[in-house]
Amino acid sequence: MKRIEATIQADKAGAVSDAIKDIVGGYTIFEGKGRGSGKRQEIRSGRGTGHFTAEYNKVATVITIVDDSDVEKVSSAIGDAAFTGKGGDGIITTSSVESALNIASKKTGSEAL
Repeated sequence: MKRIEATIQADKAGAVSDAIKDIVGGYTIFEGKGRGSGKRQEIRSGRGTGHFTAEYNKVATVITIVDDSDVEKVSSAIGDAAFTGKGGDGIITTSSVESALNIASKKTGSEAL
């Protein structure tokens, strides 16, 4: 099993959710602030006469656990849905999962997914 974690632009969370909802058993989305290589937003201050650059961008982190055979399909779906072609689209990481236990059903391993 693999854990896929994708940090994407917050406004792409809905598109990513739609892209993976029929592929994975479940997923979690966290919204927050992040700072990476992407351009940060210009914000007006005062009565619109002043400007400053935001320190952070709004991001969403999508986390799911899938069978090894589904990693490429899920990663591609996330990447396609989050793509804008501009810097700061995000990053997808994959790591190994040693074990999983579904608390309600008591199933373990891939059956827990």
